[in-house]
Amino acid sequence: MVGERIRRLMNPMKPEPRTLHPNVMPPVGPSSRSAVDPFIAMEVVAATNAMIDAGEDVISMAVGQPGAPAPACARQAAAAALEAGDIGYTNATGISSLRRRLARYYEERYRVSVDPQRIVVTTGSSAGFLLAFLCLFETGDRVAIPSPGYPAYRNILKALSLVPVEIETNDETGWVLSADALSAAHRRNRLAGVLVANPNNPNGTMIAPEPFADLLQTARDNALRFISDEIYHGLTYQVAETTALSLTDDAVVINSFSKYFCMTGWRIGWMVVPEGLVKTVDRLQQNLFICAPQISQVAAQAALDGTAEMEAVKQGYVKNRELFLERLPRLGIEHIQPIDGAFYAYGDISPWGGDSMALSREILKSAKVATTPGLDFDAARGGSWMRFSFAGETERMKQGFDRLDAWLKTR
Repeated sequence: MVGERIRRLMNPMKPEPRTLHPNVMPPVGPSSRSAVDPFIAMEVVAATNAMIDAGEDVISMAVGQPGAPAPACARQAAAAALEAGDIGYTNATGISSLRRRLARYYEERYRVSVDPQRIVVTTGSSAGFLLAFLCLFETGDRVAIPSPGYPAYRNILKALSLVPVEIETNDETGWVLSADALSAAHRRNRLAGVLVANPNNPNGTMIAPEPFADLLQTARDNALRFISDEIYHGLTYQVAETTALSLTDDAVVINSFSKYFCMTGWRIGWMVVPEGLVKTVDRLQQNLFICAPQISQVAAQAALDGTAEMEAVKQGYVKNRELFLERLPRLGIEHIQPIDGAFYAYGDISPWGGDSMALSREILKSAKVATTPGLDFDAARGGSWMRFSFAGETERMKQGFDRLDAWLKTR
């Protein structure tokens, strides 16, 4: 008997083909709303990492990944928490002391008073967008976003069965969304809301305080829900940023520790919501995420006391910005959208051939420099544009330009 069982295990009989019963469900496939576009920047990261794993030296100008670590005080606080071993669930809206510290941060930085109860700690800004879209909009609602703009806006909206309405910006508007353009889009086909980033990704453009106030007033006049993406606050170069909270209590503000505080991998952010939405966002957070990781919350609270260190890091971005404004035109990229903030240069690559996707692949393969095609940010015009991140170390950025220069000479 035992021998027979072993023989069967070693030589299993090929099963007979099965005919599905008419009532049996077909093989599981993806839903139509999950058919979102890829986030090309992350695909570039994957290709870059594969080359690095194979032993190749690749310089990244592709993603908004600060070259510096989180502030020392944040890392020390996290290490102490790990040593204590007290890591678990927190309140869905976040640790109370962190929420109070964030309220103090608004007072210190913007002279704006924010009730800590309106602050919700999130798993990065990405969770904040998801929570905001779910609590503000109904299925099928149309939400305005700028173009060029962050691709995850439209992809998350689509995945939630919402309709992203991309409003093109241009040289005449300073590459920012204007109140007039928003009004015109609303007249053409009714909108439910609008989302703007200030500074913007991929170009770093900023809306000046007065036009920003006009945009908020236009949204209010047309009963549009307003979401202000402020994750690049702190990273501005000529004009100080304006938080929507200084102009209204009705906007949903989303921010993150990823950029200014160099905490991308910690996946920690926050949102400030109108008082009437606090309980709604709390319930959504409970069910979708439970809470943001406690270890990251502990580190984030400490990071808010590390601004001196982060300001020193910012000086590196200032040098890199000057480097990019000098070196890109020498490579033929003279049309660069205004770099008011963030750490990106968004340039017209028509002199290089105008196919950003193909060029990005060619540059990665031949020059060992990673860049992001403009098609990630602007499906209509992005083929002629490319985003270059200057978040890395200055010396590496210089080496990257030397490689690009050598690559161009061989084309």
